[in-house]
Amino acid sequence: MARNGSKRSVSEQVEILMQGTEYGDPGLRRTMAAELTARLDEAERAARPLKVYCGFDPRTSDLHMGHTVPVRKLRQFQELGHDVTFLVGTYTSLVGDPSDKDKLRKRMSLEESIANARTYSEQAFRILDPERTSVRYNHEWLAGISLGDLIEQTSHFSVQQFLTRETFRRRWEAGDPLYLHETLYAVMQAIDACTLDVDVQVGGSDQLFNIVTASRKLMAARGLRPNIAIIVGILPGTDGTSKMSKSLGNHVRILAAADEMYAQIMSIPDSAMESYFTLATRLLPEEIRGILDGLRSGSLHPRDAKMRLAREIVTVFHDEVEAAKAEQAFVRVFREKRLPELMPEVALTAQEGTAALLVRSGLAASRTDARRLLHEGAVRLDDVKLSDPMSPIPGPGVLRVGRKFVRLVG
Repeated sequence: MARNGSKRSVSEQVEILMQGTEYGDPGLRRTMAAELTARLDEAERAARPLKVYCGFDPRTSDLHMGHTVPVRKLRQFQELGHDVTFLVGTYTSLVGDPSDKDKLRKRMSLEESIANARTYSEQAFRILDPERTSVRYNHEWLAGISLGDLIEQTSHFSVQQFLTRETFRRRWEAGDPLYLHETLYAVMQAIDACTLDVDVQVGGSDQLFNIVTASRKLMAARGLRPNIAIIVGILPGTDGTSKMSKSLGNHVRILAAADEMYAQIMSIPDSAMESYFTLATRLLPEEIRGILDGLRSGSLHPRDAKMRLAREIVTVFHDEVEAAKAEQAFVRVFREKRLPELMPEVALTAQEGTAALLVRSGLAASRTDARRLLHEGAVRLDDVKLSDPMSPIPGPGVLRVGRKFVRLVG
């Protein structure tokens, strides 16, 4: 049974589906909302579901929560009774999306892209309903496109249009290289939209140019009805400010264990809660408004709101039982100041420096990360703060970095 139900009115559906959208222009948002309303009215009269898609480039095999924001939006469409296509960009990933980059992306091979794609749909199905999801791969049509076809598709765009993109313009003005193949990314995505020819295309706010300028323009030029663009916001990382990114270390892996995920959500600043409730949970607009009103009035404590947020998110990626266990473990360690009942054991090695041990035990991502944690005072052996990256650990005990623990044994 769909959580939100498919019997909601058109206006209720529009409110849910426009939740968390960011267009950077109120007029464009009103236009997309009006088009969505009209298309839903039409679909209801015809007793048919809307057809919706979103594309995902498999440039990594391990997704984090930031990647799942558009997937969450696809799930909302499913819960309202609509059909979804999960498009894996096995061919667009060969170029690499330049939308949020100030320099050239490293190019991938088709073999690398296909290998990463094998895990993409499996991870996405932690959110999507497999029975209502069609999985497609865009090398199916892009790999066979001819030079004549490409000339025809690109003839609908001007160089000036691409130079209006902020990332391209900055590189142009700075005299940094701007490669011709990078301009093809938006054209390739527009060809995807024409090939699939569905009602709605979902994407992050970094996809605004690709969807609104390129995809809709090419569809209109080819006599197709343009997709309605549902542009969702970007989820901040656990620091609450920067975009969630593996390279910044502020990400939450969707394959993380329930207790690790719960603790990471509890670590976000209060200022980021609205974004997380809006973009990463199954809660409906009226439920989120109630929580935010309670926070503003003081009737709801930020800690309690954040615990509900953590439960909701862990339940999405695990289940209610695992979420409850994760909450109990968090309360035990961080509110009652007790040690976890279970923690990994790591054997001490003679003369191994503290930074090296932090990396080996998984408490730090790299030697550089370990030195940063030690400098910030984030590393403790039992109740003693450690700071020297080169000195060996004094002896056995519980080594803690933030919300991670290991038991050192000699």
